[in-house]
Amino acid sequence: MRDLPRQLTVDELAELFEGRTRLVELLAEREDPLASAEKVLGELTEQEQRQALNAHPAIGARTLSKRSATEQGGERHPAVLTELTYLNQVYEEKFGFRFVVFVDGRPKSEILEILQQRLERTREEELQTGLRELVAIARDRWLKG
Repeated sequence: MRDLPRQLTVDELAELFEGRTRLVELLAEREDPLASAEKVLGELTEQEQRQALNAHPAIGARTLSKRSATEQGGERHPAVLTELTYLNQVYEEKFGFRFVVFVDGRPKSEILEILQQRLERTREEELQTGLRELVAIARDRWLKG
């Protein structure tokens, strides 16, 4: 396991956050970028926050980065994948941004339950939850190397 870094490049951060967004650009200017991520998220416009969430791949998507594919595991039960695809679409239509969750090795069937629960929440709750999950994923990726 690695310690949280003092400085990271835009490219390193883009890999951790699945794309080059305003969040990544601002974090690259900071010392302790992963430690200050929540503060930086609070400084972004809502549009920039949504951009950061939407850079992340959908759970169960067919095309994933190598890292995301590893994190999301190999569970390929057709019914679960179909339901995930459907509920991801419902979520994005309801909230206006992508569902982001720190998978942490959990099976897709468990993530499906979380997605169903989170659909019952308010947009503001989901925006804040998604952003916290996004930072948790990036930190975990850095620590695992």
